[in-house]
Amino acid sequence: MRKFNQTIVISVGGSLICPESIDVDFLKDFKKVILDYIKEDNRVILVAGGGKICRKYNEAVKQLEDNLLAEQLDAMGIRATKLNAELVRLAFGELAYNKILDAPDEKVISDKQVIVAGGWKPGASSDNMAVNLAKFFGAKKVINLSNIDYVYDKNPKEFKDAKPIPKMTWPEFFQLVGEDWKPGMNAPFDPIASKLAQELKLEVAVLNGKNTNNLMSYLKEEKFIGTIIS
Repeated sequence: MRKFNQTIVISVGGSLICPESIDVDFLKDFKKVILDYIKEDNRVILVAGGGKICRKYNEAVKQLEDNLLAEQLDAMGIRATKLNAELVRLAFGELAYNKILDAPDEKVISDKQVIVAGGWKPGASSDNMAVNLAKFFGAKKVINLSNIDYVYDKNPKEFKDAKPIPKMTWPEFFQLVGEDWKPGMNAPFDPIASKLAQELKLEVAVLNGKNTNNLMSYLKEEKFIGTIIS
């Protein structure tokens, strides 16, 4: 099997892939960044989130049936992530592994430099999938791409005086967001996944995925906008 220079896991929020409709311009720019990164004999594991597609389906089904379990809604959300994941996988053509990963420990015998995953199982977020993939593939870094520039000391959408935190430890992160997770919660990174990331001594970078040049800067270890948790 081929040995790669580096393997990195990138969790791509569904709000970036399909905010209202599919953001083809974002995907084109994102693809360019990834193609540049893998030129240096690197490998990328991409995890696609569900975003608004997931929420729309959940909202619709709750109007049709009000006795559904959380696990059932979560399972439907996972299927939405797989639709986004297939879109991302196909965008990389022959460079991508030939199927979406359904579980982090799924055996992959391939020299492909781009591997794409969707959601995993009810109760496990895409962040959880990303950290477990890092564990399985031996990656040391996970990038969480969403629609915020930093982790803030409080919700910047509610508080104008929210302060960005460029660097923080895992204990500081847990103090900010708590240690529990439930589907749909608004946290920069899933606390359950964060516990495993702490155990594995991973570096997690929280970046605004809309700024693909900034992602390029992080990958090239240049100055960037975002929060590092380690």
